[in-house]
Amino acid sequence: MPMPASRLVAVFELLKPVTWFPPMWAFVCGVVCVGQVDVTRWPLIVIGVLLAGPLVCGASQAANDWFDRDVDAINEPNRPIPSGRLPRRTGLYVAVAWTLLALGVATRLGAWGFGATFAGVALAWAYSAPPLRLKAHGWLGNSAAAICYEALPWIMGAVIASGSAPDAHVLVIAALYSVGAHGIMTLNDFRSVRGDRLMGVSSLPVQMGEDAAPFACFVMALAQAVVIGLLFYWGHAILAVIVTALWLGQLGLMDPFLEQPHARARWYNTTGVPLYGVGMLVAALALRPVLFG
Repeated sequence: MPMPASRLVAVFELLKPVTWFPPMWAFVCGVVCVGQVDVTRWPLIVIGVLLAGPLVCGASQAANDWFDRDVDAINEPNRPIPSGRLPRRTGLYVAVAWTLLALGVATRLGAWGFGATFAGVALAWAYSAPPLRLKAHGWLGNSAAAICYEALPWIMGAVIASGSAPDAHVLVIAALYSVGAHGIMTLNDFRSVRGDRLMGVSSLPVQMGEDAAPFACFVMALAQAVVIGLLFYWGHAILAVIVTALWLGQLGLMDPFLEQPHARARWYNTTGVPLYGVGMLVAALALRPVLFG
């Protein structure tokens, strides 16, 4: 018997498409930093984009909703599982099936691509599922999420586009933007403080209160400051200036956010974080071999 349309909508919502863009963007940055890409690799790049977003990220969101169903009942009661629009077991089955689908598709990408995908889904399950449940420990959970959202897709994009191991410069920049993403994950946690506190999830806002806001901003700003310094050092002054302008724009937006971090966390995510993403792409352009000179 086919699944009812309302159930399909709930499954789609469970996969949370709005979260797919950041890892897909990081993957694209990895492709961009390679420079000229052989036309024969474009089908693999398309597969990689789908893996980074709908498959791996989708699987991670489904797993997170299943293991967070009690927290979501407090923070987001309209989510598919706590609202009853999706039976609880169905949520778990979707998470497992989507994970297996991601791993199956990743076999098309060779050892590096499969390895990155396996690491991504392993971290995703470790983030949400006991006994590790890294998200219950703010420092570890944010680190795992940042690696999955930034470093892994960026590196995978570079590997798939080039067909070889990434340059050391690529690894350094991907790692720095992943460090900065730790701060972004802290911003996201401000939206769920009430449920996290009640259910024993020690996110950084739960541990540090409003002091987590300046810490998150500091991490984001410091990581980008190091990127800017490296771009100047590597001789990419124009691109470094562009990243600096985007960085200064974020600093300006941080002031009103820090005045009311709980109320304005979502606002900063829609204003300051996109500038962070554009800076990633500019930095990726600086890594292209044709520009290294």
